[in-house]
Amino acid sequence: MVRTMETKLGFVVAGLLLGIFIASMDNTIVSTAMGTIVAELGGLDKFVWVTSAYMVAEMAGMPIFGKLSDMYGRKRFFIFGLVMFLVGSILCGMAQSIEQLSIFRAIQGIGGGALVPIAFTIMFDIFPPEKRGKMGGLFGAVFGLSSIFGPLLGAYITDYLNWRWAFYINIPLGLLAFFLVIVYYRESAKHSKQKIDWWGAFTLVPSIVCLMFALELGGNKYDWNSHIIIGLFSAFAVLFLAFLYVETKAEEPIVSYQMFKKRLFATSNLIGLCSGAAFIVAAVYIPIFIQGVLGGSATNSGLVLLPMMLGTTVSAQLGGFLASKMSYRNVMIIFTVIFVVGMYLLSTLSPDTTRLTVTMYMIIAGLGIGASFSVLGMAAIHHFDETQRGAASSTNSFVRSLGMTLGITIFGIIQRNLFTNKLADAFHGMPQVPQGVTFKDPRAILSPEARSHIPKPVLEQITAALSSSIAHTFMWALVPAVLALVFVFLMGNERLTIMRKDTQISNSN
Repeated sequence: MVRTMETKLGFVVAGLLLGIFIASMDNTIVSTAMGTIVAELGGLDKFVWVTSAYMVAEMAGMPIFGKLSDMYGRKRFFIFGLVMFLVGSILCGMAQSIEQLSIFRAIQGIGGGALVPIAFTIMFDIFPPEKRGKMGGLFGAVFGLSSIFGPLLGAYITDYLNWRWAFYINIPLGLLAFFLVIVYYRESAKHSKQKIDWWGAFTLVPSIVCLMFALELGGNKYDWNSHIIIGLFSAFAVLFLAFLYVETKAEEPIVSYQMFKKRLFATSNLIGLCSGAAFIVAAVYIPIFIQGVLGGSATNSGLVLLPMMLGTTVSAQLGGFLASKMSYRNVMIIFTVIFVVGMYLLSTLSPDTTRLTVTMYMIIAGLGIGASFSVLGMAAIHHFDETQRGAASSTNSFVRSLGMTLGITIFGIIQRNLFTNKLADAFHGMPQVPQGVTFKDPRAILSPEARSHIPKPVLEQITAALSSSIAHTFMWALVPAVLALVFVFLMGNERLTIMRKDTQISNSN
């Protein structure tokens, strides 16, 4: 009987892990294929909507689905998210225009917003405290792996198959996850029937929509000081303030302020926000450095993330294991210090940096960030029972995603401005900019085709400017990384609570 129960739990875990994997990987796998997608479907001026539609729907849905899972059960909303994600994937693969693809990506995003936070919450529900550290490490490792594996798989699919398979690949994995969860997951009936916070939903969703589109379109399609971007930011501010006010009046708010009175919950979210903003810089700009400065291909530049994937996997599982042996804070101090060191080392990159050196820096950064994927999720849920875990987990996922989105935008602006200024200095006094050189997008400038037409002395100037701009961007990214370390020291001394012989023994120091 025990072995049968363990087998069923294993199947449930496999289904949940597959759900996390496809949902969190989908954004990065598509970003790699965007060039090919635009070439076939057209709509160069609208391609930003393909990415932003998914992110908007996913982020807006996270806290809402988390709350609904507390009220009506995890299983139904995990399955709902999985079905929506698969339907969206099929439609994306069949899209005939960039507008259709953007709409279908929003459908995918709705599903993704339910999958990741609810899967982590189910794990906390079905495993006893003594096993949560190990399982939290496994779940965190898969989440971290997916964010790095996505670009690699996207590059391979684009090069050797068809971009539509970036979406179709979700179907067999999703169907297997659907079968495993439907058949083997038996949910407890411990749920709280509550009033739905409709006003909270109606203010939160459009506020996130306005923020995401302002960040996605600003500096790309429209200038930052344009009326459209200013209007979007203003609408976000008004709606978000309205959301904060509404939550003070709601009987059962989507995001409860009472949760943030728990120091462990509040600091875990702040750490996730800051570490997510810093981590995404490494994931985005190391491949650009490899391709643009060291001259690798798009596929090879993605492969350089494999060492970080290894480091992330190891530390995510190690962090989950250590969380049952020492306080969350002590675990996070160790790994966040490593992460800060890794980000500092990345800020020293130059055209003379060898591929081996970059690999070592990536391993260190990966070891540093991996534990946060498992430990912060467990810390955020620590003080809450079955009726609040979904809301706590989804809030934590939402804040981390927000941090990554802000990181992409803010540090993207910093890198572009640095690159533009350094190129301008390099070519100062020249009668005209060399053919094939633009000050806007380093990836377009330094594609293999463009590089072959640029004279070697000019190419050296460009690579030096690109290298310097990326190194300085990593230096700026130390700001949120160090802030994350500061917040770690404020976490408190809680750690996983272990049950032995029907007696609850608190492991608080």
